[in-house]
Amino acid sequence: MNQIFKKIAEELNIRESQVEATVKLIDDGNTIPFIARYRKEVTGNLSDEILRDLGERLTYLRNLEKRKEEIIRLIDEQGKLTDELTVKIASTMVLSELEDIYRPYRPKKRTKATIAKEKGLEPLANIIYLQKEKKDIYEIAKEFVNEEKGIETPELAIQGAQDIIAENIADNADYRKKIKSFCFREAVITTKASKEEKSPYEMYYDYKEPILKIPSHRILAINRGEKEEFLKVKIEKPDEKILDYLKKQIIIDYKSQFNEILSVAIEDSYKRLIEPSIDREIRNDLTERSEEKAIKVFGKNAKQLLLQPPIKGMTVMGFDPAYRTGCKIAVIDHTGKLLTTTTVYPTEPQNDVDGSKKELKQLIDKFNINMIAIGNGTASRESETFVSNMIKEIDKEIYYAIVSEAGASVYSASKLATEEYPDINVSLRGAISIARRLQDPLSELVKIDPKAIGVGQYQHDVNQKKLSESLTGVVEDAVNSVGVDINTATPSLLSYVSGINNTIAKNIVKYRDENGEIKQRKDLLKVPKLGQAAFKQCAGFIRVFDGKNPLEITAVHPESYSVAEKLLTNLGFSVENIKEKSKLEEIKTALSKVNVEKMSEELEVGPLTLKDIIEELSKPGRDPRESLPKPILRSDVLKFDDLQEGMELTGTVRNVIDFGAFVDVGVKHDGLVHISEMADRYIKNPSEVVSVGDIVKVKVLSIDREKQKVSLTMKI
Repeated sequence: MNQIFKKIAEELNIRESQVEATVKLIDDGNTIPFIARYRKEVTGNLSDEILRDLGERLTYLRNLEKRKEEIIRLIDEQGKLTDELTVKIASTMVLSELEDIYRPYRPKKRTKATIAKEKGLEPLANIIYLQKEKKDIYEIAKEFVNEEKGIETPELAIQGAQDIIAENIADNADYRKKIKSFCFREAVITTKASKEEKSPYEMYYDYKEPILKIPSHRILAINRGEKEEFLKVKIEKPDEKILDYLKKQIIIDYKSQFNEILSVAIEDSYKRLIEPSIDREIRNDLTERSEEKAIKVFGKNAKQLLLQPPIKGMTVMGFDPAYRTGCKIAVIDHTGKLLTTTTVYPTEPQNDVDGSKKELKQLIDKFNINMIAIGNGTASRESETFVSNMIKEIDKEIYYAIVSEAGASVYSASKLATEEYPDINVSLRGAISIARRLQDPLSELVKIDPKAIGVGQYQHDVNQKKLSESLTGVVEDAVNSVGVDINTATPSLLSYVSGINNTIAKNIVKYRDENGEIKQRKDLLKVPKLGQAAFKQCAGFIRVFDGKNPLEITAVHPESYSVAEKLLTNLGFSVENIKEKSKLEEIKTALSKVNVEKMSEELEVGPLTLKDIIEELSKPGRDPRESLPKPILRSDVLKFDDLQEGMELTGTVRNVIDFGAFVDVGVKHDGLVHISEMADRYIKNPSEVVSVGDIVKVKVLSIDREKQKVSLTMKI
């Protein structure tokens, strides 16, 4: 176990004691959000990101240990286990290298080598490999001639021995490790066109790049092009260097009679056995690394999207654009309640602009609508033009925002949507989702499969199990960083709260429906299947507004209530005072002057925990998303034809990828800011500069009107 702790500590650049303490917390059943927020003293203030990486590596290395034990047992059962082999297996920390060690002992299908061994040629192979025999090898080989076994000549005997030697060379873990190292340093990936036709992969029709330098997004693009049969992919390796290395390891005397025989066996081993498997391993390794990076990018983007600030206190009209079937409309009040739905036809082919305006103006007047959320899918810009023109005709302040509708159709047809709106047509549910995304992105987006929310790159090409696991963690972190109103939260949202699973989430809502509003956190203990362990994990992330204890609108955990109360008392206040607006500034000022080290000793609490308590009491009930930039609210529309080179615009970052960021500047297609145009300094990754949801100033670099593409720069 110490070996595992040491390895993780080195990889994550943290102390071994931090790893050990965190692992104990994980093994005791604590969730990552809970550990990150409420056990900072124990972990040494490790972030949720590091904690998740730690958890992943812990699982990998523990599985590795199990595999080591299994391999040792299997080799021992063959009677081939040595002390040296045991040490070698024990010291291996990479699964692929472990499997290479086990390769010679793995049960094999009938191969050329196994057939040769069945014919009794293994002793001859050993004689050749050891290169000590002075007697003519062909004379020795005559002793192995056996017509019954199909060995009719000494040459056939030597050929069979070569097959055995070739397989032994291919199974040598040290050789394979060295060859892989050569390849990762010097190999080149090359791609050619499989068919000469236009495709998104044209840049790869005659392409090569060292595998050491190729970025992850290009690997994933090449993989997709190959899968769709547009590309042929090859790994060009330093073959001569590899063969030279093998010969130096195996051939003792180049002038001996064994030189030529061994050279043939070595070349056969490499071309027939080593090269194909090394190719597969290189491709798998490149893909795995690229997928890991893509998943991290996707996770980061998804978190930023989930944490977009809500538009509170507004009645919102959700506008789901379409052509033939009409634009679907849903009106949602400030609490998220559905007020009404309708369908209008302002776009082709009906073009009922006047009739649509009349109907929507009536709804705006009747429900006092302040905001229109327009989905960014088909007919979005035509709908935007229609909405913009309509707003100009209304004598009150109304704004609209373009909202990503990625995943809205997935939600509309889902079991969850059917449960929420059994009497609402599937097509209208999309408009409800679009409106709610503007009101509270987090609450709405948790209802959608994270893969469908439209950020990142190649999310459908990566390992779906790993993607799902990663994104579940991302959603958990987002939900728990904001907190959840226990009296309004849906089961979808509650299920991501630390310690709460789907069953408990449904039980909470059922309890709420049967007993009325929950007035204090500890009432959750009355919910079926929510015991003390689950309560400890979830309590701090639950918010009870207008409840019995003012501390329950904060992230202060019940285990720290007494500390918070003593702290306020020491400063001359009571817990009740944090509900009084007139007292808040006084409390905030007093808290800012607290000597944390001294007070933590007095209250017998860790300084990190005390800092968090002070922060929460300084802004009770504040939504952490409020500090983030609000969505751009528009009242007029910009057409693609309006764009000119040199034009300066304000836009919203919609997606961040390896090579840049896509920015919505108000035209139909998002513009691309290439990584080289993000800053005047060198940046390794676009995420160093921007995140999804950021509001940025950009300038138009170039416009491709034929392809409807816009290149932007942030170097203004």
